Amino acid sequence: MKILDRSTYVGPSHYAHFPVIRLELDLGPLEQWPTMRLGQGFVDALLAALPGLADHGCSYGEPGGFVRRMTEDEGTWLGHVLEHVAIELQNAAAVKVTFGKTREAGRPGVYDVVFEYEQEDVGHEAADVALTLLTALLPASLRAEPLPEGWSWDAARDEFIRYAQRRALGPSTASIVHAAEAREIPWIRLNDQSLIQLGYGKHQQRIQATVTSRTPHIAVEIASDKEETNKILANLGLPVPRQRLVQSESRAVGAAERIGYPVVCKPYNANHGRGVSVNLMTPDEVRAAFHRAQEHSRSVIVESFITGHDHRMLVVNGELVAAAKRMPGHVVGDGVHTVAQLVDLVNQDPRRGIGHEKVLTRIELDDQALGLLAKREMTPASVPAAGDEVLLRLTANLSTGGTATDVTDVVHPDNVEMAVRAIQAIGLDVGGVDFLTPDITRSYKDVGGAICEVNAAPGFRMHMAPSEGRPRDVAGKVIDMLFPRERAATIPIAAVTGTNGKTTTVRMLAHIHKLAGKRVGLTTTDGVYIDGQRTVEGDMTGPTAARIVLSDPQVEVAVLETARGGLLRAGMAMRHVDVGAVLNVQPDHLGQKGIDTVEQLAEVKRTVAEIARDTAVLNADDPLTLRMAAYTEARHVCYVTMDPGHALVREHIRAGGRAIALEKGVNGEMITIYDKGAHIPLLWTHLIPATLEGKALHNVQNAMFAAAMAFAMGVKLEDIRHGLRTFDTSFFQAPGRLNVYDQHPFRVLFDYGHNAHAVNELCELANRLDVKGRRLLVLSAPGDRRDEDIRAIAEVAARGRFDHYVCRRDDPLRGRGEEEVPRMLAAALAAHGVAADRITVIVDEQQAIDAALRMAQPGDLLLVFADALARGWKQIVNFRAGGAAAREAEPVAQAQREARAVPRAQVIDIAPADDEVKGASAPRPAPSPVVVEPVRAARLLGDEASIIRDERGVILARTADD
Repeated sequence: MKILDRSTYVGPSHYAHFPVIRLELDLGPLEQWPTMRLGQGFVDALLAALPGLADHGCSYGEPGGFVRRMTEDEGTWLGHVLEHVAIELQNAAAVKVTFGKTREAGRPGVYDVVFEYEQEDVGHEAADVALTLLTALLPASLRAEPLPEGWSWDAARDEFIRYAQRRALGPSTASIVHAAEAREIPWIRLNDQSLIQLGYGKHQQRIQATVTSRTPHIAVEIASDKEETNKILANLGLPVPRQRLVQSESRAVGAAERIGYPVVCKPYNANHGRGVSVNLMTPDEVRAAFHRAQEHSRSVIVESFITGHDHRMLVVNGELVAAAKRMPGHVVGDGVHTVAQLVDLVNQDPRRGIGHEKVLTRIELDDQALGLLAKREMTPASVPAAGDEVLLRLTANLSTGGTATDVTDVVHPDNVEMAVRAIQAIGLDVGGVDFLTPDITRSYKDVGGAICEVNAAPGFRMHMAPSEGRPRDVAGKVIDMLFPRERAATIPIAAVTGTNGKTTTVRMLAHIHKLAGKRVGLTTTDGVYIDGQRTVEGDMTGPTAARIVLSDPQVEVAVLETARGGLLRAGMAMRHVDVGAVLNVQPDHLGQKGIDTVEQLAEVKRTVAEIARDTAVLNADDPLTLRMAAYTEARHVCYVTMDPGHALVREHIRAGGRAIALEKGVNGEMITIYDKGAHIPLLWTHLIPATLEGKALHNVQNAMFAAAMAFAMGVKLEDIRHGLRTFDTSFFQAPGRLNVYDQHPFRVLFDYGHNAHAVNELCELANRLDVKGRRLLVLSAPGDRRDEDIRAIAEVAARGRFDHYVCRRDDPLRGRGEEEVPRMLAAALAAHGVAADRITVIVDEQQAIDAALRMAQPGDLLLVFADALARGWKQIVNFRAGGAAAREAEPVAQAQREARAVPRAQVIDIAPADDEVKGASAPRPAPSPVVVEPVRAARLLGDEASIIRDERGVILARTADD
């Protein structure tokens, strides 16, 4: 049993709408060993290791359901068991996850195991620990590998819990995150610690633990300076202890004697009660305490010891939101058990755990506890009398085993005012006041008391889950401060997916928003753009790119191209979008990453529609996208159709639904919006430059989608019209998306189309355009597509009725041979009726484009499908048909003419041959006159072939019998 592959989905995917991990698990021989064949002993041992599995409902939906699955009939398979163990391990570490599913992966014994996680590395560690545990429970004869030396389950479990604790958000940070989730405010973890972004774009706020982006830096500095804090509060007449700052042992003793015993020694700038010693009565105790404090800070504070109970008072945004009475970690004697036994009994409280695993922390018999026992002349073996309270900690921090009792409702008003004034004096938005007083219900003016400390990043755990009393929603108060109810927390987000048209559509939509005055964050196949400037280059259509946009504090609108690869690899970056559009679903990338059918591909792309909250924009002319309406929970479904007679859309409109339709009129075709019974003519298609006077129907449809999304996002109609009328498909605005170059005597169309649907759209456009001369085509297909997909590209190209075809390959071979793709295209073109003398195979992309440019004559139309977009566009722009370039090209052209003169032969390759250096980007020197030499070349398309060489023997072209 081994894990073959792993995928981490950071957000919504076709598996779930929240983060999950997918394991590809190979059971190997264990496919023949379901749980009941392994025996009841296996099940019992598993439940003994993880008792919480007994509560898993599984498919039965009730506690005990998973145990039934393991014990009924033949039981269940170990992939399913691994799923539940990984979930329960996370539960044991206080990570509340429940979702999982396991399915066969299409090969015998191989399963897709999917389970929920909160922290990625913790989820993967849970999978590894689960695999080791299951291996340990197997009979030795069934173990594929031996267990690690010295491995024990108890140690592995505790180490995993500690591992998870180190990587988990602290309890205070987590409480704010959960409060944000309750308000449906999205969040992003920005580092491995507690730095969190709440909200998106320009509306974001940040927290680090309980310090917020509104917390003044100077206030944190003051609160960290205990001496300065004491002075500021004293100057305001607030009750504080007398205090001295010292750097030496002798000065510490002198300060204690001046202040008067008993005193407290504490580090100048430590926290969590580290290095604090209280109720010091003698110089020797002060000296020892000074050195303990200096372990945490060079400077040490000596202050008067205030008697009374320890209270933490929490102030948020000028309001006392919680107060708790704290008690240091201790045990209470019963006259029977020893101190050590009493500690064990206290730690059996299910609320106590390791670190921040649970609401309380286990008490440890460490050096500090032993020291306190020694002061009472006790040891861990001592038996305290009944009712005797034995302190094992000097401070009342929950992180060291202390307890807390909520007293919020009984705090005296004077004490409330005192706490609020203290926090405001320091300048904090969120602050904790450590207040010692005999009775919190009475005024400090009457019974005494003092503020011993102000905390700039107070912990929330004692208030959220007190040992006694009412829990307080203090994190909710922080969220209300950062995001008042009337204030937005996120920005409008549009996500676009589909097989073709995504890049053009998102660029159109971003252009509309920019002209409407918004600062747009855009992700596309060529990079991330912030306000029109490319900040990151590359294919940025996955969750990483989306997160870049959503994290930018300048962005006002997010427009996200969402490609199949990102969805399959890592899901989406956000739980919800405002508008989700699915343009179409066509056969492309099939046979990759477990997606073998177009229906499976549609299920992957459907995620974008499923997570749309306001509007799902769907192509009504595509049956696969039309069906997605049944899966979205968006408030509106907006259909886009180029068929004004579409029956379903017509019924949708009559019911008051929203749609974008293409309607014929006297002046051409009009993009029309229907919404709530209103009929809104938007724009004639021939007025949109990107549509080439309405003839580029695929861009007409892209414009309709962009208009639909802009309308759903509240953009004014005039701004939508203005955006569409000023968007063209220049290489600058939309590289590789129907770029037109008219500066040669012939016209060039330049496009990135790389599947049959896209190629067909461009070929049909070429036929609709008025062309005085010939139509020429440079054709290719990505090497990682299936053979049938490559042949389908050639088939639709053959229907395009071009006068000449140049077949090439992309630079990345993607698993194919050097000449495999262009030869496959050439063969498929011939099979669909294209004459042999109309097909040229030129393997290299640069040389293919160059040859096609040289073929073109005045009045021709050249359609180029390119892969290296910037390089190809430069070739077209810099091409010069006359002068030296023409003279240089003449020998090649002559070679083509001579090759065509060879009986029953066709030119199929003008490219470096196998015996030449491949991949050189520099152009070859001008070739010399050619010599035609017949040879046998069975590996070519035909049997009888000729090779065209120059006088140096360099191969210029091959001809092959068809």
